Amino acid sequence: MNIRSLTRGDGVVIGAAVVLFIASFLDLSGYDCPSGVDCSRFSSPNAWDSLGLLMSVFLAGIIGAALVIVGRLAPRKVVGLDLGQFGVAFTVFALWTAFWTTIDAGDAGAGLILGLLATIVLAAGTVAGPLVPALKAPLTGAPKPPQAVQPPYGGQPGQGYGYPGAQQQPYGAQPSQGYGYPGAQTGGQPGQPGQGDPAQGQAAQAQQAAPQGGAAPAGDFTPFWFAVPVARPLYGEDGAPNPIAELAPGTWYLAVEQRGQGLIAQTQDGRRGVLQDTTGIQRG
Repeated sequence: MNIRSLTRGDGVVIGAAVVLFIASFLDLSGYDCPSGVDCSRFSSPNAWDSLGLLMSVFLAGIIGAALVIVGRLAPRKVVGLDLGQFGVAFTVFALWTAFWTTIDAGDAGAGLILGLLATIVLAAGTVAGPLVPALKAPLTGAPKPPQAVQPPYGGQPGQGYGYPGAQQQPYGAQPSQGYGYPGAQTGGQPGQPGQGDPAQGQAAQAQQAAPQGGAAPAGDFTPFWFAVPVARPLYGEDGAPNPIAELAPGTWYLAVEQRGQGLIAQTQDGRRGVLQDTTGIQRG
């Protein structure tokens, strides 16, 4: 369960559900108090006094909002449908009932009017949330990408976690004993530097260049950190049709390999899979 997977559309749904809950305690109908009559003892019923209206409008909308949010945080399927799809159906049903109940009421009270407005926003948020780009944006800002570890003096950068490369020599060790370095063995006489065998010097230079060439990663792909703009499924490397995880916005993941148009991504818990849709990703 990742709270960072919530979007702005989910925030609208949560806010509308809170307003709908408050509206359930307000009067369902209004009345005109005749002059000269003390109406303080009269009170209009609220939604909790009408079980049918409570279940079909107010609780139906709140349950629908809860299903949408739970389906976002922990995707689950029931009889082949996502929880979010059931939530959308509940909110649309609540809007339908609230609309006709308000139309049929002779003198709608504050609870009924506010409930209708809340169900309109609630249904609009659940339906348009996955479609409108402004509502698909993360509700919370994305964290900063992980900072690369500063290499020790004399080491090469880019050797931390998530970056390919060869192991570095410990600090203080001489990088090479080949020709041209202090302390290198030469074939000349003592006290006569630079008089060694040229063939030995070329061989030493080749040995010196070998580790440097071996430090380059295979291919042209360099692993990098990235974040997705919206929640996207991560499929198994074996090509199975069912996703093994969901990449959530606001979380950084490590791309370790290129596979066609997709990426082999690694999650925080070590799972690896194929991200097929890479459009709009943010590189760290």
